[in-house]
Amino acid sequence: MSGKVVVNRSMSLDGFIAGPGDAMDWIFDFVTPDAAWLTEIAAATGAMLVGRRTDEVGDRMDANQERGAASSDDGYPFTGPVFVLTHKPPDPPAPDVTYLAGDIGEAVATALAAAGGKDLEILGADVAGQCLRRGLVDEIRVFVLPVLLGDGIRFYSAAGLARIDLELLDSTRAAAVTILRFRVRSQPPGE
Repeated sequence: MSGKVVVNRSMSLDGFIAGPGDAMDWIFDFVTPDAAWLTEIAAATGAMLVGRRTDEVGDRMDANQERGAASSDDGYPFTGPVFVLTHKPPDPPAPDVTYLAGDIGEAVATALAAAGGKDLEILGADVAGQCLRRGLVDEIRVFVLPVLLGDGIRFYSAAGLARIDLELLDSTRAAAVTILRFRVRSQPPGE
């Protein structure tokens, strides 16, 4: 069985996936790491492909032991390989991360192979946008949180992206979180 390429997003009702200054701690006002639905998604995930900026936000959260950081023990309950797509890996590189550069299609293929038949989770607005533009995404999961942030990083704001049709697969509610799951029906042709 082959895993899917999945874009997972926690999002405010006004369409932001991160607040001003890339703040992500607001998510944990509504999501707890022991939530059954989150544990289920983490268990189905075999690997992650993350953008450099998202990785740096995670590193900052870890360094400051912010809510949601791995170092705070209340982050995403995922264990598996993490790949960071970047043209400039940090010096020194993190020991538990594989850094990839180059073509997004090759990066997705590498990370999906490492997922061992489980899903590949895509994190980061830019990486998700690259994957959507190339037609590499199978599903999008949106965790809509009951908050208006007013500013920050939008769910997706790439100018020039062709229309992408989605099929709603599931809509559930878990405590304060509304979980929407979509299959990508039509995507732009691969480059």
